[in-house]
Amino acid sequence: MSRLQLALNVSDLDAAIDFYSRLFGTSPRKVQPGYANFAIDEPPLKLVLIENPNAEGGSINHLGVEVFTVDEVAAATQRLASAGLETEVEMSTTCCYAVQDKVWVSGPDTERWEVYTVLADVDTFGLSTDETCCTSESSSEPISFRSR
Repeated sequence: MSRLQLALNVSDLDAAIDFYSRLFGTSPRKVQPGYANFAIDEPPLKLVLIENPNAEGGSINHLGVEVFTVDEVAAATQRLASAGLETEVEMSTTCCYAVQDKVWVSGPDTERWEVYTVLADVDTFGLSTDETCCTSESSSEPISFRSR
């Protein structure tokens, strides 16, 4: 089992949380400074909201497929590489307030897709000077959050 992930840049996290809570009839699973995510059962969706003043509100930050085991990430990595797609594997990386194993690929218009599993929740977003968590592969600009 897996679910599609849609990560959106938002200009006002509180307003976005309010809207998506009402739209999907559920509360966020996780809320941190500049970040929230919803684990929606119907339709199966992981909705991620990233408050990002460097991007247009409502734009796509990145896309993904959340899977529930490390073996599923490994199988996706093998399948994607066998299909001729260039993969970027990150193991035990901290991103979006979670430790994750993941594989990234880029679509024909440079849209970023990840297949990932969450290993543990943590209290930090995961940005450091050499990481590009949830940013465009072509951009070296990390996300800077607005304070809430």
